[in-house]
Amino acid sequence: MQLTLWSYEGPPHIGAMRVAASMKGVHLVLHAPQGDTYSDLLFTMIERRDSRPPVTYTTFQARELGADTAELVKDTIQACYDRFSPEVLLIGESCTAELIQDQPGALAQGMGLPIPVLPLELPAYTRKESWGANETFYQLVRGLLHERRPAPGESRPPRPEGQRPRANLLGPISLGFRCRDDVTEITRLLDMIGVDVNVVAPLGAAPADLLRLPEADFNICLYPETADQTCLWLERMFGQPTVKTVPLGIGATRDFIAEVGRVAGIDTGSIPMPDWSRMPWYSRSVDSTYLTGKRVFIFGDATHAVAAARVASEELGFTVVGLGTYAREFAREVRAAAKQYGVEPLITDDYLEVEARVAEAHPELVLGTQMERHIAKRLGVPCAVISAPVHVQDFPARYAPQMGFEGANVLFDTWVHPLMMGLEEHLITMFREDFEFNDASTPSHLGHGASPGRAPEAAASAQLEETPAAAAGDPAAMAWAPEAEQELKKIPFFVRGKAKRNTERYATERGIQTITVETLYDAKAHFGR
Repeated sequence: MQLTLWSYEGPPHIGAMRVAASMKGVHLVLHAPQGDTYSDLLFTMIERRDSRPPVTYTTFQARELGADTAELVKDTIQACYDRFSPEVLLIGESCTAELIQDQPGALAQGMGLPIPVLPLELPAYTRKESWGANETFYQLVRGLLHERRPAPGESRPPRPEGQRPRANLLGPISLGFRCRDDVTEITRLLDMIGVDVNVVAPLGAAPADLLRLPEADFNICLYPETADQTCLWLERMFGQPTVKTVPLGIGATRDFIAEVGRVAGIDTGSIPMPDWSRMPWYSRSVDSTYLTGKRVFIFGDATHAVAAARVASEELGFTVVGLGTYAREFAREVRAAAKQYGVEPLITDDYLEVEARVAEAHPELVLGTQMERHIAKRLGVPCAVISAPVHVQDFPARYAPQMGFEGANVLFDTWVHPLMMGLEEHLITMFREDFEFNDASTPSHLGHGASPGRAPEAAASAQLEETPAAAAGDPAAMAWAPEAEQELKKIPFFVRGKAKRNTERYATERGIQTITVETLYDAKAHFGR
């Protein structure tokens, strides 16, 4: 077992918790040792929920392992039913409890409770959190609708005359990335083209809502990591087609509208671009075109990573220099996208490997999870979070969807602003010794009270203190001539680190002991070929 500081995904029972915490009337009994209740913090702290998730633990202790823990399971299940009166009971076990082999699902089904009891098989040592959420949602839908399947060969009844098409939005989930706002945005988008939302699940749904899933004309798989199994089963059992395009970005949103139109039998060709979509204009503006060709490294769940690569490349004019995911179940999709952009796909759940690849690619922007936010900070590179796992700041109080036309606006702001702020800080650095801008100056609008600024020797001293010579105290560091250090400071700070590393590598390969201005420009010419 590999010890790690960070983890992109927890064990599969965390995924089961996320489904239960998303819904109403559903309770999860988890056979787990004392101490596994730490996972409640994922919801109450990160997602800022006002209540604990609907999960009850058996919390067995070491001294109980020699006794009959099966009785503990049954007592816990009965106490849970008596206290919470759930409509559906899910039964699972943590990775530690899996080793005991108490079979809590079978025990629960033998208790004769008057509600549906659904056991979950969550192999903790071969699967992870996203798979656990996907499997739990699938088992929940299948368990509730199994007896309502139409007879073989029975066709779906036609939609009543005059009734608008109806769709299920499947996949939004607790601890997901901006799911709440995405649902609002896509509901508004569907209403604009004449489609009603039948059920949203699992987020905010009750068991009675899941029983209404077959009433929709089709399903929309908003988050495949959670809902692709369920959509496939509903398509096979109830004949409901699935819209698979995820509307992240302007191009994908247009493709989404077109696919919905084909499935629902609606002519969407004449639908105008909504007034609130500003992203196409922004991306063609003068300030934005300055960023054309910026190198971007992308890592996250497969859905957001693949979509982000398309937006970055086709809509913002960035150059994708890295693309990867921690979700091995969707590695095929990421590999196909990486091939399209001519980069080597990165399929891993080791954040140290991700950090090494980011450093190797020398990107000017990183799009990733909260892990990549810390990686980018250490490397001095701007970063925007695009995918779970996320932290508390990625559950904003404001409306901030990622999907649809308004979501495209949010993507533009979130990705471009870090780069523009980098330019602004560079300009401030360039003019810091100007007589009107240095710290000792009186504001110029005060006229005769304005100070001529610091003396040249004081300015030079201050500048030297802030140069890369901080490494001069390290005997292993490369020596930089003072004039080369001054020239390096003229390079924008958000690419300065890359220029410094390239120059030092160039000097090392040629046996140069002290880097001069000529060395700096020779290295620039060498790596610019």
